[in-house]
Amino acid sequence: MTQENQSTGNVTIVDVAREAGVSYSTVSRVVNNFKYVKPDTRERVEAAMDRLGYVANLKARSLAGGRSQVVGMLLYELDTSYHVEIVRGVDAEITNSEYDLMLSTTHKRRRKESAYVTQLTQGMVDGFLFVLPRYLEAYTEDLDRQQVPYVLIDHPGIDGIKSNTITATNWQGAYDATQYLIDLGHSRIGFITGTIEVASAQERLAGYQSAIRDNGFFVDPELICKGDFLEDSGYEAAKKFLSLAEPPTAIFASSDVSAFGAIRAIDEAGYLVPQDISVVGFDDVPESSYIRPRLTTVRQPLREMGQLATRMVLARIEDPTLPVEQVELPTVLIIRDTCQSPVDSKFMRAV
Repeated sequence: MTQENQSTGNVTIVDVAREAGVSYSTVSRVVNNFKYVKPDTRERVEAAMDRLGYVANLKARSLAGGRSQVVGMLLYELDTSYHVEIVRGVDAEITNSEYDLMLSTTHKRRRKESAYVTQLTQGMVDGFLFVLPRYLEAYTEDLDRQQVPYVLIDHPGIDGIKSNTITATNWQGAYDATQYLIDLGHSRIGFITGTIEVASAQERLAGYQSAIRDNGFFVDPELICKGDFLEDSGYEAAKKFLSLAEPPTAIFASSDVSAFGAIRAIDEAGYLVPQDISVVGFDDVPESSYIRPRLTTVRQPLREMGQLATRMVLARIEDPTLPVEQVELPTVLIIRDTCQSPVDSKFMRAV
């Protein structure tokens, strides 16, 4: 008798078998999602489980040779629409499967991230989704050795390790946004980075710098301010730009949330967006089209990234021999109301 025959709450697998009028081994096959169960029998067992409130012991399922039917999802925060939109995409895809989602947040703590992975690989989950993981090197080799399927979302992976990834064209998106501002007539463009340890933040910074150089301008270090994708860092960066002897006439933030902070600082200083300073964000979270003025931004297909990553990990749970996939989705510049020519800007240099 396995652990799964023991009580889960006050209801046992034997209770479910008695209620459904089947053997407890049949109930075990249903719980472990084995294929060779007649549809009407499976339906009767599941109905009995619902009536009795039976909850399967996930770890016991795995120990018994089955699957947990759970996908683990790890992300460092759940406090911005960036994360929420990805989770919505994952949830939409999980809902159409026979799997459940176990969501964990690490709050950027190295030990917590590694500990969660170690714990959940002990039969708790069948695969992982990682959103902008911070400390991959601590556990990817273990996951590969244990043959636990995983997909990295918005992260290109570690050099030398072939991982399944879903990313977007961060460099191109940043280049296109910067070029758009230059085409409007801006030559002093402030840039607020994301968390610079994250690959997507590095790619966006590189795209901005390339566009500046390609148009014959100097990449001015005082026009690059370190941020972390969050609103407070955008606010502080914009205040710093406004304090310069020659402030920028445009600000490009590495995330929409950071751009919201920049707009708040500009407004508090008594300036107008876009008349005095143009602002561009990145991600196109829902709030971008709600605020006034509506934010010009680079659309990253966040929900689609979540959906595709989920399909990818589920496919590899079913067939571990599938080849590694590295998918890059396109970004699109969405032009709204926060940018214009700097000709009337209070910060435009006299010619």
